[in-house]
Amino acid sequence: MKLSGRTIFRIVVAVAAVGYLAWNQWHAQHAGTDAPVSPATTSNTVADAKPAPPRTWRFGKLTLTACHLGQPNSGLSTEAWCGALEVPENRADPQGRKITLKLAVLRSSAQVARPDMLAFLAGGPGQAATDYAGPIDGMLQPLRAHRDILLLDQRGVGGSNALDCKTDGKTDADDAAGFDPDKLRADAEACLKQVETHADPRYYTTTDAVQDLDDVRRALGVSQFDLVGVSYGTRVAQQYVRHHPDAVRSVVLDSTVPNSVVLGEDFAQNLDDALKAQFARCDTDAACKRRFGAPYQTLIQLRDALRANPHPVSFRDPQSYQTVQRMLDEDSLVSVVRMFAYTPATAALLPLSIDAAAHGDVGPLLGQAKLLTVDMADLAGSGMSYSVICSEDADLLTNRPQDADTLLGTHMVDAYKAICSAWPKGTRPADFHQPLETDKPVLLLAGQYDPVTPPRYAEEVAKALPNARVLLFKGQGHSVLATGCGPKLVQHFVEKLDPKTMDTSCLDRLQQEPFFIDFNGATP
Repeated sequence: MKLSGRTIFRIVVAVAAVGYLAWNQWHAQHAGTDAPVSPATTSNTVADAKPAPPRTWRFGKLTLTACHLGQPNSGLSTEAWCGALEVPENRADPQGRKITLKLAVLRSSAQVARPDMLAFLAGGPGQAATDYAGPIDGMLQPLRAHRDILLLDQRGVGGSNALDCKTDGKTDADDAAGFDPDKLRADAEACLKQVETHADPRYYTTTDAVQDLDDVRRALGVSQFDLVGVSYGTRVAQQYVRHHPDAVRSVVLDSTVPNSVVLGEDFAQNLDDALKAQFARCDTDAACKRRFGAPYQTLIQLRDALRANPHPVSFRDPQSYQTVQRMLDEDSLVSVVRMFAYTPATAALLPLSIDAAAHGDVGPLLGQAKLLTVDMADLAGSGMSYSVICSEDADLLTNRPQDADTLLGTHMVDAYKAICSAWPKGTRPADFHQPLETDKPVLLLAGQYDPVTPPRYAEEVAKALPNARVLLFKGQGHSVLATGCGPKLVQHFVEKLDPKTMDTSCLDRLQQEPFFIDFNGATP
């Protein structure tokens, strides 16, 4: 499998940022930019008008200020209470450099909120929780009736001393030399030079983030958290429970990453398994089978054809509507297929796009690839993700021969190793990859067709948890909490703490997303 160096670099970030497109599929409810929210002036004349001071809220030892939190690429906003906490970058050197953590609280509508605060742990590694205040508020609205919700940008992202790297802006057409470990290493070194101006990447690991979260809890004066983690956030949640068990009341894990899993080792196989399961539905759908035959077989044939004969083609850019030229190759196919497999809505487009490309109409495939590149732009320079993966996983990765002919192949492991050969590594606790054992109530949510954290991951974690239950969301992909009755089930669990006996029959109403038969949609 010959992927270009630049594309491998982008896919490494995309794979690390598990769930990014799934986040974008959540109904965007609020967004905007951080700005203090001030009450309207009561002055009668412009001359008499004076800016009113921002509203503040004393929460524990912190003073929070009324603000608006924005979601990237949107003009809407979510009201919140914003604050900051200064912590040592290196806790072994408390007199050394300090960093500021950005946090926000979505305040409960109750006159007196419950003492157990909900803490939302974002995915990635690389997502800033405060960037997604709107979708998070929408998902957890039932619980907000009685509980405050904490959003904390993990150190290294968002407003918490972000380890962001600017790229040179080149496209895949500028980098057609194939997989080049030296180029990946050079890109990582260039990123490191930018990051080292304000941070030591060794101290931006999950373990450091867990201590930050507990520092924030104590600063707020909160006795216990109800943890809600999504994707990579489930790793943070499990590590927090291990190190601070008395500070946890309950845990919700959506799209679970087991502690035992080395990030990257199963990506190729998980994707192929999910695609085969998804495309097998075509065999039982007369319209789909008649229109597309065997989509997985067509996909493999297209991959092999593009591997042998990559070539430039022209198509209409879906954003500018201008005719542009781009390389049609295995890279484009891999990028689109993997990321569009995350959600039912985008996966429903895959058989149609693959079939169109196989018959010479490349516009849908390359148009989607172009949109994907734009969607991933905000994550394309996340040094924090390198700090996490290089410190916690990279040395345990090995190439597996059985992955050689999968869509992702074995270059993903090679790419991680190349990047991490240049990136500084933090300390990994000896028990980091040991399964979590706790009697805390835990609810695990899993999507049937999740291409990155399959249901078997949730089942594996649940084996060591006597007070846990796995809920399977049929027909769904990655990040499922917002789907169907998910928010109500999570509300019931957090309020009642009865995972074994709670009624989950509402999940039976979930429907499979029908495949697009043509660009008008599915059959009636």
